[in-house]
Amino acid sequence: MKKEEQALLIFERKIFRRIYGPKYENGEWKNRTNQELEEMNKGENTVKWIKEQRIRWLGYLERMEEDRMPKKIFTQELEGTRRRERPRKRWKEEVERDLQVMGVRRWRELVADRKKLEGHCSTGQSPQWAVVPTEEEEIYIYV
Repeated sequence: MKKEEQALLIFERKIFRRIYGPKYENGEWKNRTNQELEEMNKGENTVKWIKEQRIRWLGYLERMEEDRMPKKIFTQELEGTRRRERPRKRWKEEVERDLQVMGVRRWRELVADRKKLEGHCSTGQSPQWAVVPTEEEEIYIYV
């Protein structure tokens, strides 16, 4: 896990400890553990939410018309050279790395064909959400 993600999770737990407060157990007040906080939040956290939003935006960009400005910026190749130091990660590289870690393959095909993506929807869900099974868990993509 990256340093920034870890720092964000630590901050999030700090805030939740303040919101939920300590617990009274066996005549003593105790701070809540990380596991208790995760159970209370049903496994959701800020880092997951940010990654889901980036993946959702990537889907919008892929389906966007070619003449739209966000699509042009996303697909253009920059000219010139980068600095000599270690190159900074680009947004596109980070999102593709997230998808690779999740085990999602052929995401462009799924996003490009909305009918096929809607076919991945689970029953009982809004038809706008598609479930994409991965090696670790299922992710939801807004169609």
